This record gives sequence, C-alpha cells and structure tokens, in this order.
Amino acid sequence: MRRLDRRSTWALVGVSTVLLVGLAAWLVPWNWVPAGFAGGRELQVPPAGRFFSAAQIARAEAYARAARLLSLGSLLTGIVVVAMLGFTPLGGRLAGPLSRRIRWWLGAPLAVFGVLVVQSVATLPFALALRRRDLAAGLTNQGLSGWWRDRAVSLLVSWVIVSLVVLVLVGLARRFPRRWPFWAGAAVVGLTFVGSFLYPLVVEPAFNRFNPVPDGPFRTSVLRLADREGVHIDDVLVADASRRTTTLNAYVSGFGDSRRVVVYDNLMQGVPRAEVLSVVAHEIGHAREHDVLLGTALSALAGVAGIGLLALILDDRRLQRWTRTHGPADVRAVPTMLALFVVASALVLPVQNAVSRSIEARADRDALLATRDPAAFRGIQKSLALRSLADPSPPTLLHVWFGTHPTVLQRMGLADAYAESHLP
Repeated sequence: MRRLDRRSTWALVGVSTVLLVGLAAWLVPWNWVPAGFAGGRELQVPPAGRFFSAAQIARAEAYARAARLLSLGSLLTGIVVVAMLGFTPLGGRLAGPLSRRIRWWLGAPLAVFGVLVVQSVATLPFALALRRRDLAAGLTNQGLSGWWRDRAVSLLVSWVIVSLVVLVLVGLARRFPRRWPFWAGAAVVGLTFVGSFLYPLVVEPAFNRFNPVPDGPFRTSVLRLADREGVHIDDVLVADASRRTTTLNAYVSGFGDSRRVVVYDNLMQGVPRAEVLSVVAHEIGHAREHDVLLGTALSALAGVAGIGLLALILDDRRLQRWTRTHGPADVRAVPTMLALFVVASALVLPVQNAVSRSIEARADRDALLATRDPAAFRGIQKSLALRSLADPSPPTLLHVWFGTHPTVLQRMGLADAYAESHLP
C-alpha cells in the first residue's frame, strides 16, 4: 500500500494554520472596548449586586454548580467512551465484520452510527439528570416524549453529517493514498460552506416551526432598524421554542439567500418592545458584520489543518499496530477517526470560544449603537440571565473553556462603557 506523503501533508498543516491565524487576527474583533467606547479603556465589570438580589445570585449559582457537574460528566464520559473504541483494538474489532461483509461505503456509515449510539447511551444518564433539574428549575416544560423525539432527531442529524465527512475521507484515502489530505481539505472547505448555507433551510426545521413576525408596529420597527443599519432582511422569523424551553433567545444563521434572523416565541410574550428590539439589533449586528460567513471561513481553514493532522496521526505505524487497523482507507479505522475528532474538538474549545465571545461582544456594541438605549440593553440582559439561571460570575477557567458569550456582567460593563461615551 502506498504511504502518505508526510512532508507535503505537514506543509498543508502549516499553510492552513498560518492562514487561519492571519484571518482571525485580521477579522476577529479582539478589542472588546474600542476607542468609541469609554476611550477604549479596559472593560470594567460591575458587581453582580448592582443588578441582582442576593437570592437571585444564590439560586443561579446553585443551579449552575449542579448543571456544570452533570455537563462535565457527560462530556468526559462521551470522550472516554469514544476514546476506548478508537484508541484500542475494540473499535476495530466491532467494525471489522463490516469491512469484510459489505462495501466500504456502507460499512463506514454503520461504524459511525455504532459509535454515536454507544456514546449517546453512555451519556444518557447525565442528559436525563439535566432534564430533571431543568424541569425542577422551571427552565423547560417539555414532555418526555418530545424530549426523546428531539434527542433522536439530534442523533440522526449528527449521524448524517459525520457519515458524510467520514465517507469523503475514507473514499479519498482509498483513491489517493499519498495526497488524500489535499483533496479532503478541499472537500471539507466545500462541505463547510454548503453546510452553513443549508443549515437553516434543512436542519433547523427538523427541531422548530418558523413563522414570520406578524404585520404591526414591531415588525415595522425591526425592518426600519435593519434598513438604518444597512442590512437587508426579508423578514424576522419566530420559532416555536416555548415547547422546549422557557428561556429567551434569538439568533442569526445562514448567509446570502439563506440568512435569517430568528427570535423565540417566548421572547415576544411579555417582554418590553424596546428590549426585544435590543436583542434583534444584536442579531442584525451579526448580519451586518457577516459573522456567520466569518465563522464558516475560520471553521473551513481549521478543518483543513485538522485533516492534515488527522492524516499524519492515522499514518503512524504504532497507532495502526495498537488499534489493529491499516490507516484511513480501512473501515476499521473509523472509530479512531471519531475518537480523534472528539478529543480535538474538546482541546480547541478555548480558542474557538475566545473567537465566539469577541464576535458576540461586537454584536452587543452594535446593538447599543443601533438602538442608543443602554437601559433596554441592560433590561434584556438581566431578563435573559434570570430566565436561564445564568451564573453572573462563572469560574474563570470554565468560562474560558466553555463560554461562548460574554458573561452577563461583562455585557453590563459594555453598556456602561457605551453610556459613558455616548450619553450626556
């Protein structure tokens, strides 16, 4: 069997990493408090007691402690289970019959399905415990049948996406054994952009129903705000999220013709219009800055570097002997691929979430500049935190590793910086 061209693969990893770092340094808004906000000084985080009562803080911290333990337990259990399948001969033995009895393009998706099912079963106790806590805390009122349905759909979606990637990798490794990472890198770039474009049109409807915001003053205010910010949106959609959660949220997804701004239906009920507009302005900020496209481009470059590293690791003779596989062209190596995916995903979370927090902070600044209403911004951030029982001051290490957004107090600090610089 022809071996991987390791030298050119290392070059692929190096070039894609340099491009990734360069793009992130150029386009990610790392400065949370730019010159227009309080002279660009360092973000000042106000005390939690300024916005929340002692009882509210204690309740949020108690919920967060238990939720963190369960979430970390689920994450570590999932990693350990997949690692046991991928980094020992066990996974190869389980996938072995598939490689001998059926075509590789059938065996690979079946191997993926087996690993995902084992992982899902292993983490099920943690998921059920989290659901019980959420029910007790009033964060959800979803019935058990609906919960099982969402979990099954999530597993199915994950299986389809992961299987597609694995099929591409295994197929290209079989066809181009020496230079397959280059072809796979190009394929991953294409799949990343196509997936990001199609996600709101194909995947999101599997979990929620969407309807346009009804005609009226609110819809007019939203469209006027978008026009003032130079963002074209055909409509703002309302998702029936209240059947799953009582928390408030909104988001933007897709790009180009698939771009959509979505608000949860419970955000439209009992929340002051100015506060809802502040949330929508945040999402319009994402659209104006093309943040989905930026995230897609960064993910694509990270994917290319990851494919190169994956190829180098799978080509290692010691790993092949230990797992009793023969590299990425071997269906028995699919569990090893998935184990490497899972471990790498956990390790890059701090960098990935640092990018996410910076982008979210910019969208917060855009919302403040667009609405010129720091009071509404503070009001909705407080409501979001109370409804989700968000810890105002999470442990620093956990927030660095897992926090995708600024903390509620950091967001209040951004509002203070805006008010200091822009209000008389």
